[in-house]
Amino acid sequence: MVKSVQSPDDSASREAAATRLQRHDQAHQLASQYEALLGARHRDPFSMLGPHHEGDRVVVRACLPGARSATLVDAEGRELGPMHCAHPGGIFTGVIPQAGGSGAYRLDITWGDGTRQISADPYAFGLLLGELDLHLIGEGRHLELGRCLGAQWMTVDGVEGVRFAVWAPNASRVAVIGDFNGWHRARHPMRLRYGSGVWELFVPAAMGVHPGSRYKYDVSDADGNPLPDKADPLALATELPPGTASVVTRPGESAMPFTWTDQGWMTQRANADPYSTPMSIYEVHAGSWIREANDDRHGWDILGDRLIPYVKELGFTHIELLPITEHPFGGSWGYQPLSLFAPTARFGPPQAFARFVDRCHEAGIGVILDWVPAHFPTDPHGLARFDGSALYEHEDPREGFHQDWNTLIYNMGRNEVRGFLLASALHWLREYHIDALRVDAVASMLYRDYSRQAGQWIPNRFGGRENLEAVDFLRELNTVVRERCPGAMTIAEESTAWPAVTGSVQSGGLGFTFKWNMGWMHDTLRYLSYEPIHRPWHHHDLTFGLVYAWSEAFVLPLSHDEVVHGKGSLVNKMPGDHWQKLANLRAYFGFMWSHPGKKLLFMGCELAQWLEWNHESQLDWALLDHPSHRGMQHLVRDLNRLYAGLPALHAMDHRPEGFSWVVGDDQQNSVFAYLRQAGPGSTEVVLAVVNMTPVPRYDYRLGVPFAGRWEECLNTDAECYGGSNLGNGGNVYARPEPSHGHPASVSLTLPPLATVLLRYQP
Repeated sequence: MVKSVQSPDDSASREAAATRLQRHDQAHQLASQYEALLGARHRDPFSMLGPHHEGDRVVVRACLPGARSATLVDAEGRELGPMHCAHPGGIFTGVIPQAGGSGAYRLDITWGDGTRQISADPYAFGLLLGELDLHLIGEGRHLELGRCLGAQWMTVDGVEGVRFAVWAPNASRVAVIGDFNGWHRARHPMRLRYGSGVWELFVPAAMGVHPGSRYKYDVSDADGNPLPDKADPLALATELPPGTASVVTRPGESAMPFTWTDQGWMTQRANADPYSTPMSIYEVHAGSWIREANDDRHGWDILGDRLIPYVKELGFTHIELLPITEHPFGGSWGYQPLSLFAPTARFGPPQAFARFVDRCHEAGIGVILDWVPAHFPTDPHGLARFDGSALYEHEDPREGFHQDWNTLIYNMGRNEVRGFLLASALHWLREYHIDALRVDAVASMLYRDYSRQAGQWIPNRFGGRENLEAVDFLRELNTVVRERCPGAMTIAEESTAWPAVTGSVQSGGLGFTFKWNMGWMHDTLRYLSYEPIHRPWHHHDLTFGLVYAWSEAFVLPLSHDEVVHGKGSLVNKMPGDHWQKLANLRAYFGFMWSHPGKKLLFMGCELAQWLEWNHESQLDWALLDHPSHRGMQHLVRDLNRLYAGLPALHAMDHRPEGFSWVVGDDQQNSVFAYLRQAGPGSTEVVLAVVNMTPVPRYDYRLGVPFAGRWEECLNTDAECYGGSNLGNGGNVYARPEPSHGHPASVSLTLPPLATVLLRYQP
């Protein structure tokens, strides 16, 4: 058999062909990679961009769409070598002869408009977030997310810039887009930290990012489909609506460079007993309290000048703000927020809000913030299907959609979502020195069947209607707040009979400091709506609240919800003619301020506004030109001062020892009389008498614990408040004649539709 003989030329030819084929494949692969980078489809940009060691040299690739040329330079600007255009779309490659660290070179870029930019390469930096950060995020225990995710101004390897980080575990690609890169989707794709679902990228300041830069995230779902541009869930600031971009904040130790002056307040707060101290809350919608024309200052500064002195003059101890977390729709009043770490830009930058809180504390006024962890809106730039999946919400609408509000429900069973909400709560308490969070719509969180019909909800794992994950979250929230924010309070807006809302977590309660007494509000307003002639048949509406008054630590709320959506203003809920409407409201205020429980009044109610609250206009301040309305305002002022000045009216708000009925069953006359006491055996005693008919009562005898002088310290029928000025001449004397189970008694004149408060003078 004759063997074929392979010539040396044939072997060399085949090797050369193989080399050419290999180079062709490599070139094709590179071209494909370049196309993916420029087409905003590449899933691992760090595998291509930045420095890559190849033998004894470093190859640098940069994706710079719109650039005219690029050069590699060192930190001092000396040229290291040119970069060649590897793709006309804007891929540049260059070689550094000797390997160096991430800071060993800079990109000297000339853009199409001729501008020049020298910057460190974002793709030359190593891993940014630590493993502990990622571990805590995954466990839902990273309680400082506001300083971890989002846009964090910092210095990395001696380079100043912004570290962007966002949680999107089911995304195939995420890029940061913004003012600094022309909103170009190919310029700044991010690195995925596998296992955590967090994407990160450091953008040097020299690339144009600065405090005030707007940005969003360009996200593609698991299949590579682009999603609507997403605002940053951890944004510390936002642009003014209707804009929806997030905003880079100024560098500093916290969310804003602000020097607090309220150290004394914070120390005093940490040592105070919230239950035995007075709390009278003025609830405010910041955008409609007052509107100053031709004033270009920030809204928070205007409110600081006008609202704080007003609240101080009227004797309120706290301001409660309807949600000021950023929200796209102003008509939601803030109750459909999307940026749970950012104050709304409607009233100025974060520093302006911090300044407002600091000024409140300087004036001795606490600040309560309405906070909404129960639901969020479906706006495409927000949290809804953030990475193409039901990330923050539930997949099944029977668990994850509020039919009443057309909003989505947070998935409390997911660690990262629970941690996101916990970190938001702590952010406001720690970064902005907020004194209390009023947690909105707690009832909707506690029940899986809230406002749902049969078949529209999914039972819990035991077959019940309780939302066990939400219960666990609320307990964790209240535990964490107590541990980490001394003296800060949480207040539940909870409208059902869920037990122990303010009970300790250790004993099985939810752990809130206070609960809104919604039942008291509805019962008493229903009673006041009846004509006086019909009130004897509804007497229990005014007394029933005392049956359960100490089952929780209560706030008595007359909130914004009662003066909108066709419910009428507070004074217009009252029956009768003009005078009787005002008299009814004055008597009601007297009853409320002498009733056990902390107080809350929505703005404008102190003016007895005739119109419903309208968030698009300011309060009807012109009413103060009328004596009857100015008198109502003065009554609220005097009630607040009396309430704060008399321990009998506040020291035992949450204890039955601080209250006792004298007359609670006089249905025929619609009279109510009760004692408030600072403690068992204390001589700090106030007698409250309420006459809910337009008929004066003369020589109405009531038992009291002490004989002697009783000062008539407030009469809602006084002429200065707009009343008829019927009363008891400032003082009455109790005689040692037993009545109503007491050793002494006093004979009173009860004005029509009025509350009279008398204080024992030892």
